[in-house]
Amino acid sequence: MITPQGCKRILRCIVLSLLLAVPALAKDTPLVVIDWPDGGTPQVRFTFGKFKPLPGMSNLHGYVMDTTAENLSPRRIASTRFKVYLFDKSKARIGEDVIALSNVGPGETVKFETTVVTSGNPVSVSLQEIPDSAKTVSMTVNSTPQGALLKVDGVEAGTTPRMITVGAGKHMLTFIKEGFAAGNFPLEISRDDVSGGTVSFELGASAMDSIELRDGSVLNGDLVSISGMDVEIRVGGGIQHIDRNKIKRVMLVERQAPAPDVPPAVAPPQAPNQ
Repeated sequence: MITPQGCKRILRCIVLSLLLAVPALAKDTPLVVIDWPDGGTPQVRFTFGKFKPLPGMSNLHGYVMDTTAENLSPRRIASTRFKVYLFDKSKARIGEDVIALSNVGPGETVKFETTVVTSGNPVSVSLQEIPDSAKTVSMTVNSTPQGALLKVDGVEAGTTPRMITVGAGKHMLTFIKEGFAAGNFPLEISRDDVSGGTVSFELGASAMDSIELRDGSVLNGDLVSISGMDVEIRVGGGIQHIDRNKIKRVMLVERQAPAPDVPPAVAPPQAPNQ
């Protein structure tokens, strides 16, 4: 049999338990849950905890949010970035930050803290993916032989070897070097690519005859004649004579033999009518 004193004791325990549970429930309640993308099948679910103020920020306001990102898709997230925007109660944007996810497996959950600095008191959060076009990758571009003029999407970028920075997407690298056929190299940067790669392009066959001298220099032009002690080559429209003892190597391009001068055919005279 429960006495009135026992009932009061039980009631006090229940009330105390409820009072202790309310703060715990309030603490675990997230500020907002955002599924990305907001249309169609969601791939990532972000859970933002409530704003926890940071002390000592003078005129600015600093906050920390406990953040969780869950990969809802059946594919691994190699690398992606999102912009986090914060708003006050009048819907004015007062702060922003960047969240980066990398190497998140299917169904995997990542927990971290998001620290933001605002110009007011935030009450809400929104999310937007940073497009691939905003991503840039640095790489080294080289050619064989080196010293070719490099163009990236038609814009001159210097001579090879050259360090370039390009955004995600499709690009065209063009290599131009005197004496060689110009060449193009299609380059595609994906959201998974990182900086530090190398592109090496071998220029096509020489479009001109080449004479490599013993001092290391090279002349590109049209070879005219070779005699016992002299080599004649046309360079830039002018004829140059080179002592054969100064020549290390001669490289000739394949050419079509000129057509012989054949007079045009003449129709035979017609016989007069009888």
